Formats: sequence, C-alpha cells, structure tokens
Amino acid sequence: MRALTRTLVSVTTAAAIAAGGLAAAGAGAAASAAQPAVSAVAAVAPRAVNNLGLTSAEAKKVQRNIKADWGYKGAIDGLLGTESWKGIQRPLKKYNGYQGPIDGIVGKDTVKALQRLLKAGYGYTGAVDGIAGAGTKAAFKRFANKL
Repeated sequence: MRALTRTLVSVTTAAAIAAGGLAAAGAGAAASAAQPAVSAVAAVAPRAVNNLGLTSAEAKKVQRNIKADWGYKGAIDGLLGTESWKGIQRPLKKYNGYQGPIDGIVGKDTVKALQRLLKAGYGYTGAVDGIAGAGTKAAFKRFANKL
C-alpha cells in the first residue's frame, strides 16, 4: 500500500510540475509572440494580384505595354495588381466596351471587355460572359506574348 501511495504522489507531483511549467511557458510564449504578430499585421498591406493565368514574364510584358501607352506608373514586377488592372481597363474602356470605373478590380465587366479584345484578334472563341475560364486565360497568354 505504501508503494502504491508513493507512486501516486510521485505521478501527481510530476503532473502538477509539468502542467505548471507548461502553463508558465505557454503564457510567456504567448505574451512574447503576441507583440510581433501585431506588428507584422500592421506592416503588411493586402495586395490583390490577379495574373489571369499569365506567368510573371508574360505579366511584365503587359505592364511594359500599359506603362508605355496607358498611364501605368507602377513597377514592372510581373504581378498584375490593382494599378496594373487600372492600366488595362483604360484601353478596354476606350476600345472594347468597358463601361465600369477605372478601379483596377477584375470583375465581370472587366473580363467581358477583355474577352471582346481577345475575340477580336487573339483566338478567343468562347462567350463574352465575364467568366475568366481556360479559354479566356489561354487567349490572354497569346495577347501577352504578342506584345
């Protein structure tokens, strides 16, 4: 009986020490981790990028084109973000029936206007439906590679 009591006391003591140590370590780790996480969130701004199937090299070709002709002032980084899409929307508005605002959002109206452009000379044969499916993406690649 004495051996059983000693074993139970030892196990209980070990569990209490471990739980207390883990709780202290957990609280300390949580406190130190909370501060950098807040700083990291504040330092990183969300960035909407939609290359619509283009590689970085192909997207850079599009960015060079809109920089030369359509008022794009951003970096040639191969990431079609809001500013790149504003540069794409300008010619779409002038030549391809885009009616929406120049806001850089790749919505249904932007895609429809892009599909009209791609239908006119880049092998797009699908519907002008505002859905950027495989056919739209393939034609957009052809467009980019002809720039």
